[in-house]
Amino acid sequence: MLPLAGMGTKSSIDQLNSFLRGEISAVETYRIALDRLDAGSTSRSELESCLRSHQERVDLLRGQIRALGGDPADGSGPWGVFAKAVEGSAAMLSDKISISALEEGEDHGLKEYRTDLGELDAETARIVSAELLPKQLQTHRTMSTLKRQLS
Repeated sequence: MLPLAGMGTKSSIDQLNSFLRGEISAVETYRIALDRLDAGSTSRSELESCLRSHQERVDLLRGQIRALGGDPADGSGPWGVFAKAVEGSAAMLSDKISISALEEGEDHGLKEYRTDLGELDAETARIVSAELLPKQLQTHRTMSTLKRQLS
């Protein structure tokens, strides 16, 4: 059973909402990239897999925030600017540049999870370490591998 929001969980809720906004932005960005991706791109299945992984994290974060008594963020907030920038220029981007931009987003997400883990209460930190961080590492590896293959 997860704790109800209290003194230690308010900062956890705030941090989880920050993670959530980043994950919503990732979902938006992957959707844009997939819409603009060359129809015959060999990268499509990897991008779809990463999109599903980020959507699972959105769902998990929303559930955890509610379990702590908080209200999950509805949108990507400032992180949506990245998705909009990709959307605005995606028509002119090659698969290589799109993959590079997605890999940069994965770098940022990985850094955020690692850096901000200490802002969470112990149980929430355990959940992030056991469930979110491994998925972030996997999507990061996928994009890094694709980037190397396209270089």
